[in-house]
Amino acid sequence: MKLIYEKSAAGRRGYRPPAPDVEAKAKIPAALLREKPAAMPEVSELDVVRHFTALSQRNFGLDTGFYPLGSCTMKYNPKMAEAAARTPGLADLHPMLAHLPEGETLIQGALEILYETDRWLREICGMAAFTTQPLAGAHGELTGVLMMAAYHAAKGNDRRTILIPDSAHGTNPASATLAGYRVTTIPSDASGATDIAAVAAALGKGDVAGIMLTCPDTLGLFHPQVQEICRMVHEADAVAYCDGANLNALLGRCRPGDLGFDLLHVNLHKTFATPHGGGGPGAGPVGVSPRLVDFLPVPRIGRRADGTFFLDSGHPKSIGQVAPFFGNFGVIVRAYAYMRMLGREGLRRVSENAVLNANYLREKLKGYYDLPPPLDRRCMHECVFSASRQVKRGVRALDIAKALIDRGFHPPTIYFPLVVKEALMIEPTETESKETLDAFIEAMIEIAQLAETNPEAVTSCPKMMPVGRLDETRAARQPDLAWLG
Repeated sequence: MKLIYEKSAAGRRGYRPPAPDVEAKAKIPAALLREKPAAMPEVSELDVVRHFTALSQRNFGLDTGFYPLGSCTMKYNPKMAEAAARTPGLADLHPMLAHLPEGETLIQGALEILYETDRWLREICGMAAFTTQPLAGAHGELTGVLMMAAYHAAKGNDRRTILIPDSAHGTNPASATLAGYRVTTIPSDASGATDIAAVAAALGKGDVAGIMLTCPDTLGLFHPQVQEICRMVHEADAVAYCDGANLNALLGRCRPGDLGFDLLHVNLHKTFATPHGGGGPGAGPVGVSPRLVDFLPVPRIGRRADGTFFLDSGHPKSIGQVAPFFGNFGVIVRAYAYMRMLGREGLRRVSENAVLNANYLREKLKGYYDLPPPLDRRCMHECVFSASRQVKRGVRALDIAKALIDRGFHPPTIYFPLVVKEALMIEPTETESKETLDAFIEAMIEIAQLAETNPEAVTSCPKMMPVGRLDETRAARQPDLAWLG
């Protein structure tokens, strides 16, 4: 397939832009003006349509096939939620309306959606209040850690350390470090759970601001001692943070607030009906227990006695505003529509089917791929295998992933979590049918058998794609990113 620049022909055009506004151009600082026009391809409208349509046909997405990317919850989301977000009265709202005189009267519907989403998330997660400002999961983490810091500052606590298990999401230590904390890694015990003795020892040093637990963790396992860990953290006057990226496994079954967590971020783009991937957009609302409510970002959404909604900035202990406006509003609308559509029982069935599907895959594939001892038990929403058996025949997890591409499946997450060698992390989600799962299982079994009898048939994949096997080192160190023709 040719690049769009290779299709360029001098003088050909599909769109004629309006003449530049001379007066507006005069106001642009000279240093920001281009010395010469940008080198854009010159193509007809037909060429543009065909080019980008052809590109889309080479792309892989949930609308085209199974996407079992572990830890990321790449599930199908109903088009109804997309339609709700495109409603003109919501999609066309200008973000600056609230700053106009009487502007709040023009955005009452939007404020009500934010207010009701807060209330629904409180009930689902067992938290006292939420902020919808954070723009993604990692941004939610940072917001939570900043509130943790504000809590300790208000009490006069001098705490410098945050505890993070070795099976946590990689963004957890990054968020803690960005907020100015040191990170102490807590190892997993023989069962794969967070080592509670190591937590106790770290808390005994008196320097711990809090702990960040992914629950369920990235091994797809529920922490059996999570309530005890939260109790110990509270006794040390520290804060228990829950990475809620895996909330898909808990909906309607277990509320993080009831387990003892003080902070929780929720990835709306994983659990509540927004397409995940492509770099965004996301949304990472953060919920808090009663002792952290005062530190939530402002403005918050308030409701007057007459039922009208308003922007409430009257919270002096707040950490301030963490995002422009009120978060990624379109993502929040999708989540609100999704929750309203499913209701209490529908949300319970999400977790029920997500866990059932993951355990179905685990049972069907455990005879062909290794399950390290901590993982050879019932999992939650995702299961983690090791390709260590296949490595003995020269086939790595990466090779298995590329062989799946040839069979029409997006690969699962590989080499994560880091505590599992040659990890294959598979999350089927609740939206996939048994027929789809059986087809995936058949492909995984075929690849495992080929690894034993004909490893070259696996290590040479992909063979059926527009781009074949790449030199991995060269692709990373010498990427071809720019048109130099």
